[in-house]
Amino acid sequence: MSNQTRVDFAGDLKDHHMEVKAVNRERVGPRVREVQVTGVAEVSSPADRASLRVTLSSSKPSVDHVTSSVSRRLEYILQALRQQGINEEDTSVRKFLRRDTEMYHMDVEVMVTFSDFSKMEQICSILLEKLDKSVCVGMPRFYHSHECLSQIRQRACVSAVENAQQKASKLSQLLGQSLGPPLLVREEETKERRHEEEEDEEGGGRDREQDSLPLPNFPHIPTVTASSRVSVSFSFRDGNRKNL
Repeated sequence: MSNQTRVDFAGDLKDHHMEVKAVNRERVGPRVREVQVTGVAEVSSPADRASLRVTLSSSKPSVDHVTSSVSRRLEYILQALRQQGINEEDTSVRKFLRRDTEMYHMDVEVMVTFSDFSKMEQICSILLEKLDKSVCVGMPRFYHSHECLSQIRQRACVSAVENAQQKASKLSQLLGQSLGPPLLVREEETKERRHEEEEDEEGGGRDREQDSLPLPNFPHIPTVTASSRVSVSFSFRDGNRKNL
């Protein structure tokens, strides 16, 4: 029969409370010493995608005339997108033709997905400069792709594990032990929160950050923050074992 001593450390990154327990169990084999810690981390990232809606319309007394009027402007829009290196799979076009008494109306919608926001700004400037009022360029809608969200979650989990390892290392030094390899890593909680608008909840930083605030009617790029809380168990190396 042998004794097993186990060390538990509970709390998040802000906790300074340590709890040390000595547990005697009946088990055949060498004694196992371990430390259990938790680690938390947060990772934020702005949106990595933007969708832009461009619309144009025409009203003519015949179908041929209305189709020709719209086609010329549509071809210019698609050509400008190709010149900026926008792939066809990131562009969709919808057309709608209707008749009202003696007039034919055609509406066209072009939806473009951008990952390079500087290219999007260039496209908006080109279309507004060349087509003027004959085209309507909407406000871009920013969002996070699935790949971006997955990377944010992974980075938060990895950072939480790193924080747990640093905590366990400091605790092992305090107890005069040598930290061994991890025995168990478990992600206990993961959360996401979206920041559509940056708000100064305390009210004290508005004047200080006045220069960094977005201009009125300027599109705001949302941010997502992913948080992760993990529980990790580390073993103590046998070579530097010390009785508690």
